[in-house]
Amino acid sequence: MKKLRIAAGCDHAGFEYKEQIKKMLQDSGYEVKDFGTYSTDSVDYPDFVHPVAESIERNENDFGILICGSANGVAITANKHQKIRAAIAWKNDIAKLARSHNDANIICLPSRFISIEEAKQFVNTFLSSAFEGGRHAVRVNKIAIEE
Repeated sequence: MKKLRIAAGCDHAGFEYKEQIKKMLQDSGYEVKDFGTYSTDSVDYPDFVHPVAESIERNENDFGILICGSANGVAITANKHQKIRAAIAWKNDIAKLARSHNDANIICLPSRFISIEEAKQFVNTFLSSAFEGGRHAVRVNKIAIEE
């Protein structure tokens, strides 16, 4: 079975969570590409979100994990990319539905509103859930805007 390639990125508010999630994933055999940030120094989240999203669009990574204080900034930025479906998860069921119903390829975590244990659980659920297709595929196929 192919090892999943995960792109990870965050701002200063998500740094500690990213580091712990990255270690958990690496210990579980995932390949993780860390796009930063690399400290708790204040940064601008788009600088880290765009490279994560672009790596998924180019098929260099299979899924992404983005973390900031509320998850809103990283989700909004990632969803500017046509091939990205970034979903904010604050409950485990939301993480599962993001994959199974919306075929999300990036999970966005709000570090100021969930515990690290919850964040790890949501990531594991997200990565282990499969897209159901069917009626959900019809809907997902209507998301992208033709240019």
